[in-house]
Amino acid sequence: MLSLSQYIDHTILKQTTTDADVEQLVKEAKHFSFMAVCVPPIFVSKAKNFLGRSDVQLVTVVGFPFGYHTLQTKVEEVQQAILDGAQELDVVHNISALKCKNYNALETEIGTLTSIIHDEGLKIKVIVESGILSEEELKICCEIYSGLGIDYMKTSTGFAEIGATEFAVSFMKKNLPETTKIKASGGIRTLDFAEKLILAGASRLGTSSGVALMKALTDKNA
Repeated sequence: MLSLSQYIDHTILKQTTTDADVEQLVKEAKHFSFMAVCVPPIFVSKAKNFLGRSDVQLVTVVGFPFGYHTLQTKVEEVQQAILDGAQELDVVHNISALKCKNYNALETEIGTLTSIIHDEGLKIKVIVESGILSEEELKICCEIYSGLGIDYMKTSTGFAEIGATEFAVSFMKKNLPETTKIKASGGIRTLDFAEKLILAGASRLGTSSGVALMKALTDKNA
């Protein structure tokens, strides 16, 4: 198993985010050798400057947080994020299309975005918002996106009432190919929960509590 720090996408996506918040986020990520920082789209270029030559990956979100942007809007968001320096893009899929059983729209949307992102040698994580999906809907997501070559399926935005769960992660693990990894996010605030999600199959943890988790790990190992 990797060290805990290598699972963490150190995240700040609150509406009140400032330049100073992003700079602090990056400093913490460098200090703890987190896998990535995840910032709002308008802060990508600044975060890139703060990161410099660091190995910490730069992540941003697309169609966030509700996913009902048009495909063209998401395409433009992706293109801008790439221009600004994002290395991984966490895309909220069209949840409304899923609820309407418009599966062709889901395939077209994520297929299009995956092609654009992969053509640049970058990674796509599809946020399905598992906490507001039925088990059947979550399985449909796994079936559709398994065939599109996405890099990660991500549980949650953190804006729904229910975030990451062990069940959602383990369900994805069972229904996705080994080539598709899982990012758990939403409500990951304790070391115990983080470790349970990793054991369930998560390869990344999107959380704003990365520093607290590392401190808890240090205390545990003391």
